[in-house]
Amino acid sequence: MDNGKPFDNKLMNKICDLFGFKQRNSSMYYADANGLVEAFNKTLCNLLKKVVSKSKRDRHERMEEALWAYRTTYHTPTKRVRLRSFQVGDQVLGVKRPIITSRRSGGKFYAKWDGPYVVQEVYSSGAYKIVDSEGLQIGLINGKFIKRYYP
Repeated sequence: MDNGKPFDNKLMNKICDLFGFKQRNSSMYYADANGLVEAFNKTLCNLLKKVVSKSKRDRHERMEEALWAYRTTYHTPTKRVRLRSFQVGDQVLGVKRPIITSRRSGGKFYAKWDGPYVVQEVYSSGAYKIVDSEGLQIGLINGKFIKRYYP
């Protein structure tokens, strides 16, 4: 629900102060998990279509049945994950990560990648230190958020 905005008000602030809590906001974007949720929701809707009556009044009663069917079914991975690996000197593009994620700017045709950058260091944890063409350090970035650049 929009990063918990319903809980950001005077009453909640007073309650937090009373009990010594500190509210924190975090980014909800995580591409891998968001994709899994979308796939699960699609599967659940398809299951419900099969078990719910035409009037759709028993949808809430059939939810447990549909979830049981999903949980007891053997699932196989639908796509093979290919690990990305880069070496020092490789040219890469980095995904644009705006500081404020509440607004989308640029719309559908907005460029989603920055760069090109050059990989300066490779870490065993899957992180990379990248620099721009002038050698200015951009910083550390997870390998999930970069892709190879082909000039």
